[in-house]
Amino acid sequence: MPRTVLLAEDDRAIRHALERALTLEGYRVTAVADGAEALAQAHRGRPDVLVLDVMMPGVDGLQVCRELRAEGDATPILMLTALVETADRIAGLDAGADDYVVKPFDVEEVFARLRALLRRTDRPDPAERAEAGAADRAVAPGETPDDRYPEAAGLRMDPRARRAWRDGRELELTRTEFGLLELLVRNAGTVLDHSTIYDRIWGYDFGPGSKNLAVYVGYLRRKLDQPGAPQLIQTVRGVGYVLRAD
Repeated sequence: MPRTVLLAEDDRAIRHALERALTLEGYRVTAVADGAEALAQAHRGRPDVLVLDVMMPGVDGLQVCRELRAEGDATPILMLTALVETADRIAGLDAGADDYVVKPFDVEEVFARLRALLRRTDRPDPAERAEAGAADRAVAPGETPDDRYPEAAGLRMDPRARRAWRDGRELELTRTEFGLLELLVRNAGTVLDHSTIYDRIWGYDFGPGSKNLAVYVGYLRRKLDQPGAPQLIQTVRGVGYVLRAD
């Protein structure tokens, strides 16, 4: 079955061009011109992924994102934005977006980011989650409790439930933030280079000029770090990042 994309873009030329490109790529696309219609379409039938323009008249992409996340909708969201400042990107992440592409963009980059988001999608229905719950409470053959609940530097994670705590305080993380933190926790004390992190989290290396990883690390630090406590995610200049408590 083709994957379904809900595209919201108020620029007619961009909307039509992207709709055609996505259709030729094999997606089933529903294209709308504003955020209000995007919300209505998302409520009618849940797509596999949303592509939202940030700046639309009336209900903009950030408002659509916030509304869906407030409803508990975890559908992956890719934002299209002409805003390139770090603060603008953080606003998108804060609203619950999973990734973004800066205009003007290469359509191949949009395709790559959508593929990466869809590879990470795990959307069992409530009945499946309930059936899996009992099995998750038992340790599988060859698995240790540390594998199931990775811990490091005061952090504890439950990957199956997508929950994380620091010193007993639960953290509110997006899908991408959780994946990034889990990767760092499981490799605590080991420096991970940019290419490795991009490949493991996004499934695609966006190149040395991309600020995508730095933005997510910065936003994750805001949620992790506490006054007077050491910074957990440390930058190794020219290489990447490492999680350690010293």
